[in-house]
Amino acid sequence: MSEIGLRERKKRRMYRTVSDTAIRLFLERGFDAVSVAEVAAAAEISKPTLFRYFPVKEDLVLYRIADHEGEAARVAAQGPAPVEALRRHFLDGLRRCDPVTGLNDDPEVLAFHTLLYGTPALVARLYGHLERSEEALAGVLGGGLGARLAAGQIIAVRRILAQENWRRIAAGERIEDVRDDAVAAAGRAFGALAETLPRLWG
Repeated sequence: MSEIGLRERKKRRMYRTVSDTAIRLFLERGFDAVSVAEVAAAAEISKPTLFRYFPVKEDLVLYRIADHEGEAARVAAQGPAPVEALRRHFLDGLRRCDPVTGLNDDPEVLAFHTLLYGTPALVARLYGHLERSEEALAGVLGGGLGARLAAGQIIAVRRILAQENWRRIAAGERIEDVRDDAVAAAGRAFGALAETLPRLWG
C-alpha cells in the first residue's frame, strides 16, 4: 500500500512540476509562442513523456484547475438543499479570497486568469472542463433533462460571478471595494436559483 502511495505521489508531483513549468513559460512569452518541445526541455523530460501526462498542450494550463472540476458536485452532495450548500461554499470562498471566486489580487493569480481567459485555445478547452462539471453536478441532482438544465445554470452562475470579480480586480479595483458587491451578487444569484431550480429536478 505504501509503495502505491509513493508512486501516486510521484505522479502527482510530476504533473504539478510540468504544469508549473509550462505556465511560467506561457506567462513569460505567451501561450502560442512556446512549443511543447520547449516545455519538455525546461521540465527536463522527453516530449513523449510529457504527452503521456498531458495529451494536448492546453491541458498543461488547465491542470491547475482540474481539481475544481467535480467541486460543485461534491459540495451539492453534502446537504439536502444543494443550491444552499453551493451558495454557502461560494460565499466562504469569497471570504477566503479563493482564486476560484475571482476575488483575489495575487499577481500570479491575476496573470494566470489573464492567460486562461485571454487565450482562445484555452477558453475552448475550458468549455470541456465546464461540461464535465455540469455532468457531475447533474448526476448528484438525480440525472435527467431537468437536472442537466439546473446544473448548467448553476455552473454558469459560478463562472460569471467569478469572472466579474476577476475583471474588476484586474482593472485595478481593490478587494475591499469589490467584496461587498461580490457577496451581494452571489446572494442574489443563488437566491434566484434556490427559488426556481428545485422544480426542475424535483
